[in-house]
Formats: sequence, structure tokens, C-alpha cells
Amino acid sequence: MSTYVEQFPAEARLVRSAMYTAFVALGLGAAFGLLQVLHRTNVLRVIDSTDYYTILTLHGVLLVLTFTIFFLVAIFTWAITTSLDRPLPDHRFSWTWYGLMTGGTVLAAIPIVGGLIDQIDMSAAVLFTFYAPLQAHWLFYVGLALFVVGTWLAGVDWIRTYLAWRREHPDERIPLPTFMVLTTMGFWYLSSVGVALSVLVFLLPWSLGIFEHVNALLTRTMFWYFGHAVVYFWLMPTYLLWYLLLPKVAGGKLFSDPLARIVFVLFLLLSTPTGIHHQYLDPGIAEGFKYVAMTNTMFLLLPSLLTAFTVVASIEHGARQRGGTGRLRWLGALPWRDPVFTGMALAGVMFAAAGFSGIVNAGLNVNYLVHNTFWVVGHFHLTVGTAVALTFMAASYWFLPQVTGKPLWGRPLALGQVLLWFLGMTFMSNAMHRGGLAGIPRRTAEPQYNFSFEPAIGSVAELDAQVVLGGTLLFLSTVLFLTVVLGTLRGGVDPTRIPANTYAAALSEAEDGPRILDNLRLWVLIAVVLVILAYAFPIAAIVDRSGWLGPGGSPYPQVVWVVEYLVVALALR
Repeated sequence: MSTYVEQFPAEARLVRSAMYTAFVALGLGAAFGLLQVLHRTNVLRVIDSTDYYTILTLHGVLLVLTFTIFFLVAIFTWAITTSLDRPLPDHRFSWTWYGLMTGGTVLAAIPIVGGLIDQIDMSAAVLFTFYAPLQAHWLFYVGLALFVVGTWLAGVDWIRTYLAWRREHPDERIPLPTFMVLTTMGFWYLSSVGVALSVLVFLLPWSLGIFEHVNALLTRTMFWYFGHAVVYFWLMPTYLLWYLLLPKVAGGKLFSDPLARIVFVLFLLLSTPTGIHHQYLDPGIAEGFKYVAMTNTMFLLLPSLLTAFTVVASIEHGARQRGGTGRLRWLGALPWRDPVFTGMALAGVMFAAAGFSGIVNAGLNVNYLVHNTFWVVGHFHLTVGTAVALTFMAASYWFLPQVTGKPLWGRPLALGQVLLWFLGMTFMSNAMHRGGLAGIPRRTAEPQYNFSFEPAIGSVAELDAQVVLGGTLLFLSTVLFLTVVLGTLRGGVDPTRIPANTYAAALSEAEDGPRILDNLRLWVLIAVVLVILAYAFPIAAIVDRSGWLGPGGSPYPQVVWVVEYLVVALALR
């Protein structure tokens, strides 16, 4: 077997470009994160507190949107082309969606950065959760819209590749990597509709002055329709890597192909109708709807537990193939000196911890104790900040040689990098969770206290010290990661030192599961029905109470003016 760059040279250029864009976003986002940590703990303040929220917005947009999704499109392009053994149908189309995503990112960043410059009349300090009543410059919303459209077109590219393969293989089961990509994109199309409508129908016209105001609760609900689901848009490529790459690196096989398909079907069905659990304290939503959201969220534990079982069983099989024995001694036979394996394994451990804190977030009554506190930030950094980010960084040590033809440079340094990230996140997330239990708020530049809590919690000074230590270690880990990446890129091409471009085979093949698992139309239809059941009544109640644009808002005069303008413009043309 050859490397990916030898099999698909044109696609390898696209994958490299997407990865490099993700790495640039990671480096910048980590630097802004360090500024936040030092400012919030009053260790070193180089920015005004009013600029803190702009820095926070840059940190969130660059890391939770740009880094994760650009890496996702790279991984999914690899998965589709490798598993179907065919190139993308139209490379010009592929570069179009990459260009839209890149251009959208730049447009969205311009007003955010402009908010830091006094001479520029721009602002987009609306954080990652960009819903009303905070308002950004219209360019920010245009950039977001282009970015989302770019991801939609990327999905079209992968679906076209699959359909071309299906015409030649009408009776074959969908290869597992392709199945994972298609179910993820089906879920993404369904969930991202909410944010697209919020931005294009409400927030963008509002920022342009067409609407005087918007219904804040409606746009908030539409955001969280997308806002929690997007977490699984980051996690599903992470699961793909855990299923396909982790067993291979461990020296074994995937425990069950059908079980992996069931997990992705469950994510398709259950990920979207859960967002209202972020709105437990919103008074405009009835408690009954919140209870439904809580129930839906708890069901999401099932695919995560199935994944934990499948992945652990798979790496145990690899360990025993390497000579591991005993109930637990087989752990010592795993390739812990390999940064690819160790990074992804430690990311999985952190995700297990995130699952426990996530149960608290999802509980309708327990959530009241931690809502909008530092606890939520700690949970978020365990999920996207470690389960996703650390998996992506560790997997990069396998993918970079594949798409460049150059062996990994500085393998011991890479191993130290993943260990340093794990250690830094252990300190920082621990302090954030404990601080949240003590009532320390999130999203504020000035959470300074001069008293101590109970001994079980510790003093604010001790928690701040852990946050600073953890944040600094995470930044240093990012610097090490980028150093390894640059060292690899500067090296010479040597395909003989690169593992073959293959993914893990399965002990239980696709044929061992029912063919209905591959009926994607059925699962998408059921997912649509579940979303309607979860959201139709809450949104109808919000609109009935306050209107589409909030109390006293009427879109009709402005809409008529816009329609008349478009009609005249078309007539003159």
C-alpha cells in the first residue's frame, strides 16, 4: 500500500491546505487563550477589560469553529476518497468550498479584530454564542454565512463522490468511513439550518438596520438548536478517528463495524433535538419543553457508552495481539511511546471525565447549581478542548506524513506535547469545575474575590494558580505541536518511512449487521421528525407570545421596502 499523497495527489493538496488553515487557527486561538487566562487571574494584564470580550470571541471562533471544522473537512476528504478508492469528482468545486470557508473566516475575523482598534468603527465581541441582544457588525454575519455554506458544499462534494461509487457498486454495503461521513453530514445539514436562518433572516437584517430589534429569545433558541448539535459535529470526526485509526495504531482491529454504524445513526437521530437544555433558566420556555430536552440529552449517553465499550475492546484486542495478557496487564503492551496512540487514548480518558460533568449540565434541576459558572467552561475544555483538540493533534502526527510524504520529525517531542496537553488540561479543567461549584462566573473579565471558600473547595488564589498553570502548559503544548509540524514540513520526502494509507479492519464486518443500517434516507427522515417534535411547539409558543421580532416589532414595512428595492433593481437590469 502506498501513501495518501501517492494515491490521491490532488486531494492531498486539498487536505494539506485545510489542515494548515486549522493549525494557523489553533496557534492564534491558543495565544488569545493565554491572554485571557493571565488577564482573568490578574497575573498579567496587557489588554483592557473591555477588550477581553473581543479576545474571548477570537479565541472561541478560531478554536471551536475554524480549527475544528477545517480539520474535519480534511479528515472527511481522506475518509471518503480512501474508503471508496476514488478521487473527488471535480477539484474546482472542491477548492470552491475551501475558498468559501476560508473567505468566510477572514470576513468574520475583520470586525472582531476591528473592535480592538479605536480608529475602526467595527465590533463583533459577541462571543462564540453570537445570539441577540449582543449585536455584531454585519460583516461578521456575512462571514459566518459563507463559512456555513462552504461546509454544505463540502458535504455535496462527498455525497457526489459516494453516488458515483454507488452507481458502480449497487449491491455493496457502504464502507464504514464513508458511512460515518454521510451520517455526520446528514446531521449537519439538519442542525445548521437553525443558525443559518437566525443569521440570514434575523441577525444580518438587524445589523444592517432593516429591523430595529429582533426577538432575542427566538434567536437564542435557534442558536442553541445548532449550538449544542455543533459539539457533535466536532465529536463525530473524533469518533471516526477513534474507530478507524486508534485500533490500527494499537496493532489490532475494530471490535464491531455494525456497532460503530449504530453509534453514528444514534448521533444522527439524537444530537439535534437537545439544545433547549442550554436554556433551562430562560423564563420564556415552558418547563415541559425543558424536560423533553433533558430526556433527549440523557439518551445521548447511549452512543457514548457504546463507543467507550467498542474502542476499549478494540485496543485490548490490539494489546493482546502484541503479547499482552491478564485482566489489566495488557495495558502495558500498548504502544504508549507512540504520540498518535497516546494522544488519542488520553483524549478518550478526558472525554470520559467530560461525560460525568455533562450529566450535571443536562440535568434539569442540578444544572441550576452550575449554570453560567466556570463549571461550564471546564466541561467545554474537556470536550472540544481535549477530546476533540488532542485527538486532532495526535492524529495529525499520522496524517502529516500521509499527505506530505515526509516522515514525522521529532517523535519524542510529539509524545511530550500530547502529555503536556493532558497535564495542562488536568490542572485547568479541575480548577474550573471546582470554581464553578463555588459560584465563580464565566464570561467576565473581572471575577476577582478577596475571600476563601470552604476547605473542600479551596481559595480563589489556589484555583487561579491552577488555571494559570494549566493555561500556560496548554500554550506551550501548542507551541511544541506547531514546532513538530514545521519540522516535519521542512524535512525530506521519504515514502519508505511512512506507514501505509489504511485504516483498521473489523473483527465483526458490516455484513454481520442488518442492511437497514445503511438506509440513510430512513434515518434522516426519523431525525427530521424528532426535531419537529422537539422544537415546533416551543418556537410556536415563543412567536405567539412575542412575535417574530419581539414585542412591538413589525417586519412588514422594512420587508416591503427591501422587496420593492429588489424588484426595481431587477427591472433596471
